[in-house]
Amino acid sequence: MINIAILGTGKIIPEALGAIQASEKFCVKNIWARPHSRDKAAALAEKFNIEKFTTDLDEILNDAAIDFVYIGLINSVHYEYAKKFLEAGKNVIVEKPFTTTAAQAQELIDIALSKKIYLFEAITTLHLPNFFAIRDALPKLGEIKIVLCNYSQYSSRYDAYKKGEVAPAFDPKLFGGALMDINIYNLNFVVGLFGLPKKISYAANRGWNGIDTSGIIFLEYENFLAQCVGAKDSESQSFISIQGDKGYISAHGAPNELNSFEMAVRGGEVQKFSLNKFNHRMVHEFVDFAEIFKQKNYSAVEESLKISLNVMTVVDKCNEI
Repeated sequence: MINIAILGTGKIIPEALGAIQASEKFCVKNIWARPHSRDKAAALAEKFNIEKFTTDLDEILNDAAIDFVYIGLINSVHYEYAKKFLEAGKNVIVEKPFTTTAAQAQELIDIALSKKIYLFEAITTLHLPNFFAIRDALPKLGEIKIVLCNYSQYSSRYDAYKKGEVAPAFDPKLFGGALMDINIYNLNFVVGLFGLPKKISYAANRGWNGIDTSGIIFLEYENFLAQCVGAKDSESQSFISIQGDKGYISAHGAPNELNSFEMAVRGGEVQKFSLNKFNHRMVHEFVDFAEIFKQKNYSAVEESLKISLNVMTVVDKCNEI
């Protein structure tokens, strides 16, 4: 088993802990929380049968038995904590978004590569068997013409936001908003398949404090167009559509789950695929991380980091607009 420590007690942590334990690849040794969240850490440790919790970051930094740390903190501190642990020689899994700027991403990548440390972004989309199947099926569609992604989910915090209560998810200073949250999944899907576009633009609906509560990213590639819609202020059926001159691929549901998709090539019948192995989307990524680590497949680390950097490059451009 690979020993891992958890940083944070927020909404994503119980999901991550469930997925980590379901993967049967990692043993969670410790949970770190800020002092004001000590009780949350204690409750999580009890619920998930974890032997220790702490409010002392140095305890985890200096624990030679810890192989990995998982950073599930607010967006604004991903870079700070990832850098601290990388410099201490720890392998790191950082929750999406990888960082808040491409420059930060590049710095973390440089540290990891120079030390041959394992650094991963926890972005479920890129570890799902259905994603790999879509990638492999793309040549059957002929020349790609249009790619559409829509991930729209009315935020549980949006009603409070409209009343003036600002959670981190809607705080510009903490890098909240639709772009840095659910549209990250759309971007990873498109950039993971097709690389960097040649032109990027972003149009957003902005709330009373300037945060992008929803927005549309327009990506222009050499021979096709892509559009990524992310909304936290409204709801819609989420979907992915890839259109080529010989056929299409269509997936219903959020891109972070990608539970199934269908493909139709002109002249043939519609084929349906549901290839994911685990019920919870996050199990796939932790299984992948463990296998890459055990097999010492560092080229896989390098490839995944290229995608993380490319996505942050797109985010930088969107934030300029």
